[in-house]
Amino acid sequence: MYTIKEVSEKTGVSEHTLRFWAKSGFFPFVQRDNNNVRLFSENDLDWVNIVKCLRSVGVENKAIKKYIDLCIVGDSTIKDRYEIIKSTKQKAMEKFCELKNQLDLLNYKENFYKNLIDKKLKDTWNPINKTKTNV
Repeated sequence: MYTIKEVSEKTGVSEHTLRFWAKSGFFPFVQRDNNNVRLFSENDLDWVNIVKCLRSVGVENKAIKKYIDLCIVGDSTIKDRYEIIKSTKQKAMEKFCELKNQLDLLNYKENFYKNLIDKKLKDTWNPINKTKTNV
């Protein structure tokens, strides 16, 4: 069994966020000890990981709660859960493509500036370096 602090260290999710998620009903089977401290099992860590994944793609808390509630109902909800995961995967792919485009631009700019530095050139794309013309 793991405390919130240990779960935070294992998952990279802040203690504050874990407490918020617990209060939101995202971890339905977390137990408490005699001092009312939450104790997470290995199975609870699976819940933390799926919630972390869904949140990182931008799934709203209400939708995550629906997914968890469907899991608790059982196998009769597999098709519904499949559709949620499928649409979430599509959002993740869109986000991935957007990040890939941003990374490509950053790589381009990095190489551009490295070339300027190596060849001791001025940045002619920077408006401040452009020659002013009299109007």
